[in-house]
Amino acid sequence: MRDIGTLLEALPFIREFHGRTVVIKYGGAAMEDANLREEFARDVVLLKYVGMNPVIVHGGGPDITEYMERLGLPVEFIGGLRRSDPATVEVAKMVLVGKVNKDIVLRLGRLGQPAVGLCGDDGMMLTAERVPGPNGEDLGNVGRIVNVSTGVLDHVAEDYIPVIASVAPDASGDSMNVNADEAASAVARALGAYKAVFLTDVPGWLSDPEDQTSVVSEATASEVESRLSTVSGGMVPKLTACIEAVRGAVGSAHIIDGRVEHSLLLELFTVEGVGTKIVPDR
Repeated sequence: MRDIGTLLEALPFIREFHGRTVVIKYGGAAMEDANLREEFARDVVLLKYVGMNPVIVHGGGPDITEYMERLGLPVEFIGGLRRSDPATVEVAKMVLVGKVNKDIVLRLGRLGQPAVGLCGDDGMMLTAERVPGPNGEDLGNVGRIVNVSTGVLDHVAEDYIPVIASVAPDASGDSMNVNADEAASAVARALGAYKAVFLTDVPGWLSDPEDQTSVVSEATASEVESRLSTVSGGMVPKLTACIEAVRGAVGSAHIIDGRVEHSLLLELFTVEGVGTKIVPDR
């Protein structure tokens, strides 16, 4: 009977979300573990079948590092950002667009929903500008999104699941390596998404980083912003992306544990959810 109860619990959410856009930032363990990759794809296919419009934005840092090491290229990070000279960006673009992106597209198609792989170059969908490191360091071709053109996405999303690799050109046409959390937030804002969901490798935003059970179930953008100085590591760009999303007219932003099978469905379709929900200021 628990299975029936779960279905009945999901029904009002399915009704509420029908026809809505949800942007999903895909990364971490959910992308690296073979079983989790399969289950994530099933979940996204289900979202499409029940009438939602999922849009996936992904990175692929470990894959980029692996291929750079194979090619004997130096791997360097500054403040959590990959220093990206032209050779690094060339490898990153080949890996993200040519391999990781197409693997996701093929997996979704095999499970019943055709998908289309995109990157910022397509239809000039994303435009970036160079950014320095946290202390003004030269990071090379590392950028932040300054414009999203939704024309291609609007057409693709009518019939397909868009899968977007987080690379984008600058105004001069040079390719930029872009943080996938930031790219997902920018896409969600441009599309007026109902929800933006960020998969990570922790249960959610933790009030005590040493206590995995201290998940903050819900917070406003201002509450998160007031505590950003106490946060470190990869949670900083995720929380920042969530704040920017909900202040940019996205209904809510969610940080969930991609290591847990079906965490995407559990967060969206159950009353309690399983991660952290960030909402606009009340």
